[in-house]
Amino acid sequence: MSASSEFNNSQIEVMISAEAIQARIKELGAAIARDYTGRKPELICVLKGALVFMSDLIRAIDLELSIDFIAVSSYGKGTRSTGEVRIIKDLDEPLEGRDIILVEDILDTGLTLSYLVNSFRARGATSISIVTLLNKPERRKAEVQADYIGFTIEDKFVVGYGLDAAERYRNLPYIGVVKSTD
Repeated sequence: MSASSEFNNSQIEVMISAEAIQARIKELGAAIARDYTGRKPELICVLKGALVFMSDLIRAIDLELSIDFIAVSSYGKGTRSTGEVRIIKDLDEPLEGRDIILVEDILDTGLTLSYLVNSFRARGATSISIVTLLNKPERRKAEVQADYIGFTIEDKFVVGYGLDAAERYRNLPYIGVVKSTD
C-alpha cells in the first residue's frame, strides 16, 4: 500500500506534487554544492518536519558534509505557533568553526529559525545559512530570510512530505492541504 493510499485522498488537496518537490530538491542541492565548493558544511535538520526533506537534500548535494539534528517545538499539538521556542533535543557536536546550513521544512513566523540562528551564532558557528522547503512570507513575525527556498506558498496549513497535523500525514509524498470537513 502506498503512503498516499493509507489516507482518504479526498481529504487532501495536492498543492505541490512529489515530482515537483524532487525536481526542486535537485536544484537546491546543486546550488548548495556550488556555493559551498571547497568547504564541508554541516547540515542541521530541524526535527521532525524537515527529516524527509533533509534525507533527499543531502543526496542531492555533491560535497563532503556532515549532519546533525535538533528538535524544537513552537506548535505543541495545534496548527498555529505559540511563539515560544523550546529545545527538545539539542545537537550532538559543538558548532565552533563550522559552516552551518539549517534545514527547515517551513519558514512561517520565523520565530524558530530566528531563535536557532541566534543560538548557533552564540555557539561560535563560522557561518549560518538556511534552506527551507516551504516559505510563507505572509506570516513572518521575525526578520529571517532563507538563503535557499524550495517553494513560496500562500498562508494555508499544509501537510505531507514530513509536515504533519497532530502527527498525521507526514508520510505523504507530496505537499497538500487538508480539506475542511464542514
